Amino acid sequence: MMEMKLFESKSVSVSEIVHLGRTYSSPFLNFKNILGVKFSPQICACKGIVLKVTCASTSDNTYLPEKAIGSIGQGKLSLSYRINGTNGTSSRLYCSDNRVLHAFDDEYGGVIVDPERLPANPNAFVSILHASLSHWKNMGKKGVWLKLPVERSELVPIAVKVLVVQEKHRAPASVGLWKIPTGFVLESEEIFSGAIREVKEETGIDTEFVEVIAFRHAHNVAFEKSDLFFICMLRPLSTQIIIDDLEIQAAKWMPLVDFVEQPLIQEDCMFKKIIDICIARLGQRYCGLSAHKMVSKFDGQLSSLYYNVVQNQDFNCGAS
Repeated sequence: MMEMKLFESKSVSVSEIVHLGRTYSSPFLNFKNILGVKFSPQICACKGIVLKVTCASTSDNTYLPEKAIGSIGQGKLSLSYRINGTNGTSSRLYCSDNRVLHAFDDEYGGVIVDPERLPANPNAFVSILHASLSHWKNMGKKGVWLKLPVERSELVPIAVKVLVVQEKHRAPASVGLWKIPTGFVLESEEIFSGAIREVKEETGIDTEFVEVIAFRHAHNVAFEKSDLFFICMLRPLSTQIIIDDLEIQAAKWMPLVDFVEQPLIQEDCMFKKIIDICIARLGQRYCGLSAHKMVSKFDGQLSSLYYNVVQNQDFNCGAS
């Protein structure tokens, strides 16, 4: 199962963020050219129309569209008011006819979507997801939890958003392109630390490192040096964007589907492969490299070793 969190705009927590980075190998390290790192998050947050039609719920606080009520015995239905088992308060349930995902309340004021009752058609999922988020937001829900089974991984690009930017200083061919944030890691800075810092500086988004997804190695790039470009996954801890006016023209959360469909992305075979890898990671069909602190007996230095965790009890491929 892949778990994603969908929250209202002021408190959205996302499934994950992807960040890209670059580093130059050189006999003399200039801290401004050492390494570039940036990632883009995939956030589950959508806006939709507000449809308010009263509906009922089952005794376990499961939300049901009105058309589904007729197939359930009256003994299993409550009225349009339900009692909150935690504090005894009541709240009215609203939903649109066949336009809200089947879900039930959690004990923290959120909603848990039933992964076994998701729409079979991806296009229907898009529409219903948008309407459901709007509906739950109007109900004052603090968060929405969605777990996608591996066999439904085709829904990942629909349920996910990425953090994208438009740079102020860009080549004419890149005008209008929304790209994943990128940057450079400073001298003596960890790859994951540089990724977190660059995202914060350019977009104001706080994140935590998950893993390195892949990296590209090219030669004769800047200063005729070799270039390492890291693709990492970060988990967003905030969602309010505050751009760096010196470098960034604009930034936003963009549906992954829209991001991938940009012509410049479609025409770049390497970047399309990067997107495929990221989607596979979200669908738990791929594992990245986690950072592990270790001390080598050879030099006595604390270092970061990046590798896949293979122990089942500490497996890092499960979605966060």
